[in-house]
Amino acid sequence: MALEQNVMAQLKTAMLAKDEAGLRGLRAIKAAIILAKTSEGSNGELKEADEAKLLQKLVKQRKDSLAIYREQARADLAQKEEEEIAIIERFLPKQMDEAALKEALAKIIAETGAASPADIGKVMGVATKQLAGQADGKTINAVARELLSK
Repeated sequence: MALEQNVMAQLKTAMLAKDEAGLRGLRAIKAAIILAKTSEGSNGELKEADEAKLLQKLVKQRKDSLAIYREQARADLAQKEEEEIAIIERFLPKQMDEAALKEALAKIIAETGAASPADIGKVMGVATKQLAGQADGKTINAVARELLSK
């Protein structure tokens, strides 16, 4: 609920400032929140963890689009995606840097007793729960595989 109120307040500010990039990003967040709250099986409320997942999903979608636009040399569309990513990331918790992520994953690997890349499933199950909102799954997987292959 706090996310929705924060987005609405910033949406008004962006409208008054005529900030096109801000409006696009904030409207995307607002639409995703409304969709999640009204989807089947939801009770009209979003938990903080659900909000973080929602925002991460929005960022991931835009990063995927950004990669495609860069591949196709569409700088105009790529710039719009970058702007929206920057807006959405303001609402996400601070992301872990690589050193902190390696340290956290080393602890998880020790706890789970994982010894080889074949044990990645055990590590990912625990890591995605413990590090939710602090790092994206693709990065966690890459670092975990690197640590397990040593």
